[in-house]
Amino acid sequence: MSPPSPACPCGRTDRRSHVLHYALCCGRYLDHFDTVPAPDAESLMRSRYTAYVREREDYLLATWHPATRPASVPFDAGVRWLGLDVRTRRVIDDAHAEVEFVARQRDATGLAHRLHEKSRFERDGERWFYRDGDQV
Repeated sequence: MSPPSPACPCGRTDRRSHVLHYALCCGRYLDHFDTVPAPDAESLMRSRYTAYVREREDYLLATWHPATRPASVPFDAGVRWLGLDVRTRRVIDDAHAEVEFVARQRDATGLAHRLHEKSRFERDGERWFYRDGDQV
């Protein structure tokens, strides 16, 4: 029997407030991108946070809308991600949604930073994509 997977970095919890395991949360989207798309904008945003934590450039680029996708995603050496707080989520229509979040990190020098963003997502067929966002 294999050990249980680690807690998901995104911090999503079940009904009893236990953090979900990676494999049951964002792992299913990151590790099975071709067959298991994130079902909504919040799940995509959480899985993208987890991809940053795990430095999964492939997933970040694949889930970035083609109209705004960069050529690459740089990762800063020594960054430690500390947590994610989803503030609000809003479905605009069948193909558009917004998620406001705060992601906390500590850089290589030990300095703490917060990324507070209102992100926009767009659905194309079965898949949601990160379009862009505004820092709050």
